[in-house]
Amino acid sequence: MPKKDDFADYVVELLAALGNVAARRMFGGHGIYSDGLMFALIANQVLYFKCDDVTQGSFEAAGSKPFVYSSRSRRVTLGYWSAPEDAMESAALALPWARLALDAALRKAAAAPVPHRRRATPATPSSSRRTRSGRLTNRK
Repeated sequence: MPKKDDFADYVVELLAALGNVAARRMFGGHGIYSDGLMFALIANQVLYFKCDDVTQGSFEAAGSKPFVYSSRSRRVTLGYWSAPEDAMESAALALPWARLALDAALRKAAAAPVPHRRRATPATPSSSRRTRSGRLTNRK
């Protein structure tokens, strides 16, 4: 039986025309990234592409199934759908689906709120200094 990483290596090779594609291990599977943006995942030797409201109909029409896993208390469906069977045969057949997934990932990233940045702490006045305990004291 081939190693699980062999399938991830195959997927990276299959999608290489997208540009900087990489697989990273996660939760017993792999995340598939293009330029640092996750657009697909591998679980149980199945490739799933990122999907959203714009692309879901195309995946459904191709016979794809959503990625579902069971947690302790419920079944969870994520926004990833299996690659159509013929997409796994060649890069020419896989790339249109991968581009749809990458577009969905880009739309999601663009809609994400900007993280809150902490304010910088005010500078210590030049006539003061911090002791080893962190207290501010006046210079003499």
